[in-house]
Amino acid sequence: MRVVALDQAVRNVAEHTSALGGGPTPRIIASGNFATPVSLLEPLIMEMPHVRLHALNAQPDIPLHDGVIPETTFVGPGFRGHPRLSYVPCRLSMVPRLFRGPLAPDVVVVHTTAPRNGQVSLGLEVNVLPAAIEAARQRGTLVVAQLNPRMPWTYGDAVISVDDIDLGVEVDAPLTTHTARPPGDDSRLIGSRVATEIGDGATLQAGIGEVPDATIAGVLERRGLKVWTEMFSDSVLALEQAGALDRGTPVRTSFVFGSHELYDWVNDNPRVQMLRTETTNAPAKIAQQPGMTSINTALQVDLFDQANASRISARIYSGFGGQTDFTVGASHAPGGRAFMALRSWHPRADVSTIVPLIDEPVTSFQHSAVVTEQGVAWIWGRDERAQARNLIEHAAHPSVRDDLWEEARALGLA
Repeated sequence: MRVVALDQAVRNVAEHTSALGGGPTPRIIASGNFATPVSLLEPLIMEMPHVRLHALNAQPDIPLHDGVIPETTFVGPGFRGHPRLSYVPCRLSMVPRLFRGPLAPDVVVVHTTAPRNGQVSLGLEVNVLPAAIEAARQRGTLVVAQLNPRMPWTYGDAVISVDDIDLGVEVDAPLTTHTARPPGDDSRLIGSRVATEIGDGATLQAGIGEVPDATIAGVLERRGLKVWTEMFSDSVLALEQAGALDRGTPVRTSFVFGSHELYDWVNDNPRVQMLRTETTNAPAKIAQQPGMTSINTALQVDLFDQANASRISARIYSGFGGQTDFTVGASHAPGGRAFMALRSWHPRADVSTIVPLIDEPVTSFQHSAVVTEQGVAWIWGRDERAQARNLIEHAAHPSVRDDLWEEARALGLA
């Protein structure tokens, strides 16, 4: 790795992409979520008249001039609704394969720690980045790192050799943090219902949001819990502080987002193992975790237990993410269960989230149970009529149950 000034890195990347000739628009793959190397990425993009920018769950701080094509397999608020959005449907566990084929990188831009003993750490965001770096090395394209002394040093697949990085730019920039708001009444009730089903020694997929936070709050008295997840936030730190985690098992995840206190805890903590997406999201790996408990949410669930978590009125809202991977993996795990947790009524759209038949692409199906503030609708092992009955009687809002029964009869479910 050669450490250079920011303007030198911008020139080198511009020269590299210009040398590619008049072929397809060059593609930059960058750290996404809340670890985007904005200080480095912004001047790089501004210097390129045409570029594809690939980032997972892109946030609004990414600059997009008229020549930028935002590209992603999971749409974040920074790309959502963009007129030039290039959405590539793909389960998160399979995204790394795209980098060896149709989405091969011309430049990879990552956000890392400062070097230590010939290595750097990807810190809070591992995810698909190791695969992107490997694809760049195989193609002979550039890997550029924003070297930030504030980035926590994390272990596992986060640690990479400086030999795998071409250019490093030293940037002292604050990290994005998140302070969770207290869960609302509905979320607390949903979380408590899920928590009741989690016993000692279970393995959790713990994401971010009111329902996961409320669920974690309900299992602080459990013991021997394990974490195998795509991402986690401060809720896992709460488990640690409560003594609920199994100290003999690493906490395994692919990216982290939360408070400064959380970042201090993961920094130089060998118990936290940051793993690449091909590992954390592989259904076969998830299925090996004892008592694997997956908690996901959706925009809609229909009477056939099909969940739509990706689209609104046929327009992409987010994407598959890890929901399909974890639903399948948890369902195959010994003692594992896949919960779909959501409010029975969508507060903004003012509509029921339990519907007769969704007319959007399906994100996941065959859940163990659908949980709302109304109750728990057990799905797995029931015939389709019992599934529909449980959804109507135990998950749907009372104001729509009569209508759902009428629709169920028309669908042959009653």
